[in-house]
Amino acid sequence: MPIGLRLCSARMPRTSIELRHLRRFLAIAEEGSLTRAAARLHLTQPAVSRTLAALEKHLGVRLVDRSTHHLALTPEGHAFRDRAASAVAAFDTAVAPGPPHHRPLRLGHAWSAFGPYTTPLLRRWQREHPETPLELRRVDDRTAGLLRGEVDAALLRGPVELPGLATEELLTETRVAAVPSDSPLAARPELRLADLAAETAVLNPVSGTTTLDLWPPDTRPRATLTVANTDDWLTAIAAGRGIGVSAASTAALHPHPGVTYRPLPDAPPLPVLLAWRPTAPHPATAALVSLAREIATADD
Repeated sequence: MPIGLRLCSARMPRTSIELRHLRRFLAIAEEGSLTRAAARLHLTQPAVSRTLAALEKHLGVRLVDRSTHHLALTPEGHAFRDRAASAVAAFDTAVAPGPPHHRPLRLGHAWSAFGPYTTPLLRRWQREHPETPLELRRVDDRTAGLLRGEVDAALLRGPVELPGLATEELLTETRVAAVPSDSPLAARPELRLADLAAETAVLNPVSGTTTLDLWPPDTRPRATLTVANTDDWLTAIAAGRGIGVSAASTAALHPHPGVTYRPLPDAPPLPVLLAWRPTAPHPATAALVSLAREIATADD
């Protein structure tokens, strides 16, 4: 029997909100689309729409602005998202097996973890904190599962402007262009953003950091192709369907026989952040932040 977190309304005695409703709303907030949220949750779009309607009816406020194809949270929606994320995280923490300090510390990432520092971080942690396993989890969304409570902390790239999250910038990474290996662009030692303007840009709005805003308005790629994860991004580029831009660590951690990476020196660097929820942190979060910072600055 599923465990439910019920929020009963005195005004509406028949209405109750359960934990699953909060998880669905967090998916809507992250995806910005009922269709994508439904696909991620393995539900139908009408089921997700009914959840949103039930939440708005229960709370008596509009949570989402439906005036555009991309759903945007209202101010009330932003506030509720933070409360929902805290509630989900608190529930997951409360039912996690074992003593708090002994339960695994779940570290999310969308595609490149901590870059070249990933292995040193995992080995140092195992050696210095054997009582708390560190689990590295790849989750294909912008906060790598942090916002919806799947992980305790996350390694993220690019600016993170989500209220309710604490962040620590650990380092910055240069960017690279990813081009088909049989493209004339692959023969050049390095590329500029303008060199990519005649190409189709392969964009990953789910967990990627590149948008058309990376290019000056007069040198933007002529078309875009949208994918949902890093694997599809690589496959599309290898098939000659377009080019991509990513962090330098992607070249090292995601080699592909059909993709060639080239430096992109005129693209601004990407910050690499460690993020967590300060309202419901894992007891070992502070130790993780300290160790990650130490490893990132060891070569300075």
